[in-house]
Amino acid sequence: MSNRKIKYFTTGEFAKLCKVNKQTLIYYDQIGLLSPAMKDEKDYRYYSIAQYDFFSVIELLKAVGMSLKEIQTYMANKSPHHFLQLMQQQKEVVEKKRQELRMIESMIDVKIRSTEEALHLDFDSITIQHLPEEVLYLSKNIEDSSEEQFVEAVSDFIDELYRSQLDTGHPIGAITKRDQILAGNYDNYSFLYMEQPFPREGHSYFKTIEGEVIIGYHVGTVSTIEQTYERLFAFMEEQHYRLGQYVYEEYVYDAFIKNDEEEYVTKIMLEVEKES
Repeated sequence: MSNRKIKYFTTGEFAKLCKVNKQTLIYYDQIGLLSPAMKDEKDYRYYSIAQYDFFSVIELLKAVGMSLKEIQTYMANKSPHHFLQLMQQQKEVVEKKRQELRMIESMIDVKIRSTEEALHLDFDSITIQHLPEEVLYLSKNIEDSSEEQFVEAVSDFIDELYRSQLDTGHPIGAITKRDQILAGNYDNYSFLYMEQPFPREGHSYFKTIEGEVIIGYHVGTVSTIEQTYERLFAFMEEQHYRLGQYVYEEYVYDAFIKNDEEEYVTKIMLEVEKES
């Protein structure tokens, strides 16, 4: 053992080299995944520098999502051919994760941009804006649904956005038809939606109509939203507009930004047409 310092590392030294705790190495030894290069008469473990690359591959495979059991299965049948095949498979996994991270980064950018814009909004204002055509991804029809059906529809829509990678980071909004709005049924939504700035082939989308939109903001819960609609209707009449086919609602501030529901902010967009 006189040359131990040249060729071998103690468990503590090797753990420090690998940036893990000693218990990780001991556990790997116990399950037969990475055993020390040698043990002395006192059963002390010693590792060689060559085992560092072996450990690095284990950590690499763990980092891309392989379980220790899956790594053990590979180790039981390892060969240059199997290793090459494994690395190619994991490269595909990494590329998929990279795509997911790009999507997450894009979603974060949208959240940052929309929140920065909200900081400069006057929530008491009502404006008329000319909006371009926008592409939306819709849920199934939820008009006249019960509370239980509505909750289920929201859950299904979120699942679909995730499965189809259609979550763009924009808020989930709700579309209400003109007839329901005029009847005062402001929460009888027809569809949920999410804006799709970059539509992908293979999906069915809904396109909004390019044109004039009256935009206002409701601060508070849905129980008082009628008051905001009354303000919007009064403004619409003053400006000699009539209500178009759809009304769109989406949160500006919700539970992620405000603790008190009374401080939630809903953006309301009314499609309108100029009275002749």
